[in-house]
Amino acid sequence: MLAETLTDGYAIPEGCYDELLRPDGRAHPHVAALAQALERLGPEALLAAGRRRDAIFMQQGITFEVAGSDGERRDRPFPLDLVPRVLTAAEWTVIKRGLAQRIRALNAFVDDVYHTREIVRAGIVPWSLIVTRPSFARPVHGVRAPGGVYTHVCGCDLVRGGDGGWRVLEDNVRTPSGISYVLENRLAMTRLMPELFAGQRVRPVDNYPSLLLDALQAVAPAAEGEPTVVLWTPGPLNGAYFEHAFLAREMGIELVEASDLVVRDATCYMRTTAGLKRVHTIYRRLDDDFIDPLAFRPDSVLGVPGLVRAYRAGSVAIANAIGTGVADDKAIYHYAPDMIRFYLSEEPILENVPTYLLGDEQLRAWVLERLHELVVKPTSESGGKGVFIGPQASASELEHQARLIQASPELFIAQELVHLSTVPTETGDGHLAPRHVDLRPFALFGDEIRIVPGGLTRVALEEGSMIVNSSRGGGSKDTWVLEDGDAAEPPVPGLAAREPPRLPDVRFGGWHGQAQQQQQSREDGVATAADPLGQRPT
Repeated sequence: MLAETLTDGYAIPEGCYDELLRPDGRAHPHVAALAQALERLGPEALLAAGRRRDAIFMQQGITFEVAGSDGERRDRPFPLDLVPRVLTAAEWTVIKRGLAQRIRALNAFVDDVYHTREIVRAGIVPWSLIVTRPSFARPVHGVRAPGGVYTHVCGCDLVRGGDGGWRVLEDNVRTPSGISYVLENRLAMTRLMPELFAGQRVRPVDNYPSLLLDALQAVAPAAEGEPTVVLWTPGPLNGAYFEHAFLAREMGIELVEASDLVVRDATCYMRTTAGLKRVHTIYRRLDDDFIDPLAFRPDSVLGVPGLVRAYRAGSVAIANAIGTGVADDKAIYHYAPDMIRFYLSEEPILENVPTYLLGDEQLRAWVLERLHELVVKPTSESGGKGVFIGPQASASELEHQARLIQASPELFIAQELVHLSTVPTETGDGHLAPRHVDLRPFALFGDEIRIVPGGLTRVALEEGSMIVNSSRGGGSKDTWVLEDGDAAEPPVPGLAAREPPRLPDVRFGGWHGQAQQQQQSREDGVATAADPLGQRPT
């Protein structure tokens, strides 16, 4: 039993699975050692560690912006809760294999959408739905990504229901963020709370940057020697700039903006003090609309003119591939289990949350009758924006949401409410209380799929809230996956043996030596700035 000084008044919400305590009040066997360590520490030690955490995070720039009561935005330390979340090796095996299966299917779907459209011809996913998604990228129709990989970095969001089972809540295969917090959270926990690790066999996560670099190099068009990989950021004004700089530093690659890149003869180069240097793989952290003003938004000053032309020529790999957003649209999410059956001839290991598309009039009427029981989400938003939770809504809010759905039913989906599992969380006074959590594991797809043990656990810090996004008041936890002493698992499957051949490293004349330097001097006056419309990618 946990000490009463820590868990006084600890009440698990009705219908929820608590990941530390069983219904009889005893700790689950795999977290018993953690429970005992927390009992020995006591409230004062938790509070003191929290103060050290905030000071360190502010010094290191591990922060996020919040708006104050006066409307001014200020940096706050990223809210790391000091009670970790613990998963068993058996649980992680199910999650790992289920995610790998799903990512293979999503990758096949993206390839299919921009080429033969077999899933459309089979009558499984309607073409009218695909082509009307805002993230459907017409400029890359017919283009096959180098190596046949589109979803290089994936961050699918998982939730645990009242029965303890795992489900996929959302797919994130455009520019998923949060891995830097996974790595920094683990480092902070080992420094602030080393007592909790005593006697625990926790799988490491610090090899993610090297795995990411391996994946990015694996999909690069053939190069003489080691491929040149860069991380492309919109700039310091972007909310995830800390992560961009962190990953570039950890991988030992250049952090570039649009002014650092130039396309000549359908080949991408990076400006250096020695002239133009060929770039083979770009890990981009901005949305499709801003990538190339010649192919997407003509008013974007964050993009590189001609980059889509180079991508079409196969001379550069872009991760994640242009157009992958069509696979993580919330309306397309509904069809992910069907994709697994269609492309892999397998049954889904991880199921979806029951989801309803609102284009059908009868189904829409049924959803509107149950609106007070359901969750409604905009199909093309992210970060928790626009999420409507029926059981927590007032009568006027229910009426307003019903009008929005009736006016534009294609812009929304409805989902059954999942009573997210709870994990003990420090409440600011040294005591613990159950708070709802989700999990975002990170998978890398290069020659094979590799998934870092654990992931980003996001926690709703407010009592009763199920919104875990940091922009909406949520925080995070260190996620532990325990070793069980068994032999190492075999690698999860990758792509089927149908990869197109890689292109040779073709030399393009006229862009070497003095000619490069002359061209660079002519281009040096071009600089990027914040998007004049204020619409920065997320």
